[in-house]
Amino acid sequence: MKQVKRAVIMASGFGSRMRPLTLTTPKPLVRVNGVAMIEKVIDGLTENGITEIHVVTGYLAEKFEYLKELGIDLIYNPYYETVNNISSLYVARDYLEDAIIIDGDQVILDSSVLSPWFERSGYNSVYVEDGTDEWLQQVDSDGTVVSCSRTGGKSGWQLYGISRWTKEDARQLKADLEFEFEVRRNFQAYWDDVAMFCHPEHYKLGIFPMRPGAVTEIDTMDELAEIDGSYKGEEYEEKG
Repeated sequence: MKQVKRAVIMASGFGSRMRPLTLTTPKPLVRVNGVAMIEKVIDGLTENGITEIHVVTGYLAEKFEYLKELGIDLIYNPYYETVNNISSLYVARDYLEDAIIIDGDQVILDSSVLSPWFERSGYNSVYVEDGTDEWLQQVDSDGTVVSCSRTGGKSGWQLYGISRWTKEDARQLKADLEFEFEVRRNFQAYWDDVAMFCHPEHYKLGIFPMRPGAVTEIDTMDELAEIDGSYKGEEYEEKG
């Protein structure tokens, strides 16, 4: 059994689909039912004994400064304006060994999904039967991920923005990140592309099973209002 020793929270993006709210508030700092999404993530990590936490910032980076008072390390991503989120993991590449990597703009409803214990590298995933348009993984009889569809499908494991990486896989991920970023200059890739699509032969990823509803991903104002009714109508303008 492997144990997570540190966390990297990705929080550098614009949150453009949630404007105008995110014009003044970075998406991970948007409050959902009174608590900033990233604070809920941090609480879940500390509940699970994960206290070495690195947050990658970019857009409105100064808004995250208060997290330093909680002992959080902030890593600034100078590429965030022109490069996809591969750049965020690239600037945090020295902290990937035995790490859990998390998107800071999702709502954690069950902190057990951030457990530090895991068997193999891979993503938190929910099995879906009827279909999804999110990234969908297929696994073999040994639980190894053998393929992933960007456009979804049926009867597979839907990937969520929480993953764990062993020391060995993290070293490989760092090397592959550096190759994609420095050599291939693959600036419009997602960081997840590196292991899933650019160099899948370097990994034998598994899945971390998760029950439906344990994590909610919010991408639009409608989705935000669905989980926090105070954002319905135009009230959200006062919450920035």
